[in-house]
Amino acid sequence: MLENKLGIENSAELAREEEKISKAKAIELFEKNLLDNFEVGTFKGLSQIHKYLFDEIYEFAGKIREVNIAKGNFRFAPVMYLHAALENIDKMPQGTYDEIIEKYVEMNVAHPFREGNGRSTRIWLDQILKKEIKQVIDWSKVDKGDYLLAMERSPVKDIEIKVLLKSALTDAVSDRSLYMKGIDVSYYYEGYNLYKTEEIAAGS
Repeated sequence: MLENKLGIENSAELAREEEKISKAKAIELFEKNLLDNFEVGTFKGLSQIHKYLFDEIYEFAGKIREVNIAKGNFRFAPVMYLHAALENIDKMPQGTYDEIIEKYVEMNVAHPFREGNGRSTRIWLDQILKKEIKQVIDWSKVDKGDYLLAMERSPVKDIEIKVLLKSALTDAVSDRSLYMKGIDVSYYYEGYNLYKTEEIAAGS
């Protein structure tokens, strides 16, 4: 159970509030063109996204984690090497599709935050793709099981995730509906699917 600014002590309740609040913030990122003001392809840019999404919920929003974390049998970058890893990722090229996905895979291995890495990093990935190759991913075309398996294997072999995401590329980079659906799918990958972005947007 993560400490939070909301004073919630029930993990299910925290998950509900986290989804609702951070999805509303994700909507604002698009509606207010805030992403245009963030760095693209750097850890600073990713931390700006993370802080905006989760600042109302967690003290650690936008801050590098200070604990080691794992998912299943996979251990993400150890804290003692995390700063160096992020500096190296910042230096990685991002001029081609393959380079962008390689950078994305490395950032996923780094997993710099205590919580909310996947959701932040997928927005970050789309921003790089948009800037560099004028395309984004239609996440609604990327099956959850296929994606999670490909990401799990990606530190050893990244061809699978490259092929999977390439098949979902679109040049509809400013399409509001595509972005909103993408946020819903991104959250669904992580087990958050109580609220639809369009419902939150309509109610705000």
